[in-house]
This record gives sequence, C-alpha cells and structure tokens, in this order.
Amino acid sequence: MDFSLGEELEAVRDLAREILTDHTVPERLRAVERSTDRVDTRLWEDLASAGLIAAVLPERDGGAGLGTAGACVLLEEQGRRVAPVPLWPALTGALALAAHGDGGLRAEVLPGLAEGRVRLTVALEEFGPADPLAPHTVAVQDGPGWRLSGVKAVVPSPGGARHVLVTAATSRGPGLFLVDAEADGVGWEYAETTTYDRAGHLTLDGARGRAVGAVGGDAAASLVRDASLALAAVQVGVAEGALAHAAAHLRGREQFGRPLATFQAVQHQLADCYIDIEAMRVTLWHAVDALAEPFDPVAADRAAQVAKWWACEAGLTTVHRVQHVHGGIGVDTDYPVHRHFLWGKQIAGTLGGPGAGLERLGTLLTAEEATA
Repeated sequence: MDFSLGEELEAVRDLAREILTDHTVPERLRAVERSTDRVDTRLWEDLASAGLIAAVLPERDGGAGLGTAGACVLLEEQGRRVAPVPLWPALTGALALAAHGDGGLRAEVLPGLAEGRVRLTVALEEFGPADPLAPHTVAVQDGPGWRLSGVKAVVPSPGGARHVLVTAATSRGPGLFLVDAEADGVGWEYAETTTYDRAGHLTLDGARGRAVGAVGGDAAASLVRDASLALAAVQVGVAEGALAHAAAHLRGREQFGRPLATFQAVQHQLADCYIDIEAMRVTLWHAVDALAEPFDPVAADRAAQVAKWWACEAGLTTVHRVQHVHGGIGVDTDYPVHRHFLWGKQIAGTLGGPGAGLERLGTLLTAEEATA
C-alpha cells in the first residue's frame, strides 16, 4: 500500500505548514487562549483565503475535491502547531453536507464556509456512555421539517458557529440534521474548562432541523467515521509536535556533564514515542485509503475504529511520556509543551476513549463473523 501523498496533498501540507507556523508563535497563542471563544479568527480567515478549507470540498461545490485525505493533511499540520481554529468539526461537517445534503443546503452553507465567512460545528456526543450512533436526542417529523429535543455535550467551538450538524434518533434510525445555532428552541451553556477550545452543551427543545440526506440512511454514520479520522489526524500532529519539543529540550539540557539526550533510558522513551506515532500514521492512512472505490462501509468503519483507537491510546501515551521527560517544566503553562498534553488528552476522550473504541471495534468484528 502506497502512503505517499502526491503533489496536490503535498502542496496542501506545505502551504498549511507555512501559514500555521507564522500564526502560532507563543505570544499569539496565549492571547487567543485569553479570548472569549479561544479561536484565532485571523488564522481561520487566512486559511480560508488560501483555499485550504475549500480544498476538501468537491469540485461541484467550488472545491478541489481532496476530500478526507486533504482534510487529514491539513489537520495533521494543525495538530503539530496546536493552532486554535475549529478545523476538524468544520471540515467533517462540510464533507457530510457535500456528500449528503441537497443542493439548497449545500448552496446555503458551503460557499460561506469555504470563504471563511461562516463557521459550522457538529454535535455528536451526549452525557453518559451513549454511542454517537445511538443518540438519546430525538427528532420528530413536523410537516416538511423536523423538531429536535435533547441535550448534546461538549459541542466543539460553538462560539461564532452559525450552523450545527446534530445526530438524533428517529423511528427510521439515526439521522443527521442541520440546526441554526441561534434558532428558537436552541440553548447553549458554556462552562469554564481547561479544554483547548471553548466547548458548549447544546439543549434542544423542539428546535427546527433540516434533514441532511435520507433520515435513517448513512449520513450520520459517515459523519462519525470522518470525525474519527479527523481526530486521529490531529492527534498524529499533536504527538509529532510534542516529540519535537522533547528532542529539542533533551539536546539542550545537560546532566552529569553531558546532554540528557545521550542517556539510554531517555532514548528508549523517545524511541517508543516514535514507534507509536508511526503506528498512528499507518492506521490513519490505511483508514483514509479504505474510503476509496470500491467502497466497503464495513471495512471503512473497522479501519476508522482502529485508527481512532491508536490515536486515543498511543497519542495519550506519547504526550504523557513527553511531559515526563521534561520534568517539572512540562507542567508549566508558560512552556509550550503543555498545550500538546492538553490537546492529546482531550482528543483521546472525544467520541469515547480507548475502551469505547475497542468495544465498537469488537461489535464490528462480531457482526462480520456472524454474517461470514
């Protein structure tokens, strides 16, 4: 299997790296972290004006057609620089709308998103151990539209988002619905948290929603799968960025008259990090490759769960090791490595931690055996 990116994806990677590096100096990151919604609006606009958000969209929607692969390349670079922009929910939501939305929904949302004028987020999680594809939030048909009721937890970066894609249960199975973030029946609660973004809890009380794709079809499953891959891509970048900090720190610090990097125990720690990151990268791109034609949704879901498990387990282990080899400075919030630890920890728990991922993977494998 060839995991080389190709010219188009390499161009996305290089341009994203240049823009993100310019915008993520420590002083600017600290300023954004003190802001209300913790989003670097100027960086978001610069990424859009460079065509990087539009690049993932199909050509019919004004994009370059790079899809999930393009999104993952961009998200890896974001994670490496821990850049505070709501890319993963916006990109996965855009891909879901592009693939399943009708012409009216696509025309209403996607041009503004591609140009950086509109932000979109996704509401997939709920309180308790609920599976993203077995939500307690319900949608009931009301004439040509739908009414949604329930509570969605830790919706990523809702501040400034105009639209929310919500998964909800229906009599036909799980559905995906587009909700106006400020419509009647929509309530937000923002908690002071230590998360890298400003998440919010969304309460829906008969809020109007428009179905994205066939209700009970594969739109919700497709969004959850893409979200798993997006989070895995961000985590690869986060882990790589953390490892780079560790290598620089250990080269520059001395103990007993020689650099810390020359101590075998430390070398073993970093070698383990490197191996874990490569495993994360291989499983991620195997899962992206599984989206190609001929498409097998069962194989794609299985590969996505494997990639997400590695992102949870190995990503969290990597940021823990990196913080450990930094000693006391690793927990100093004035030192940049703490951001990688914070991102790594939050991503590992989004859409469920490693245990939840193994349970879903086991369910998929059991279902395959039963039908074999």
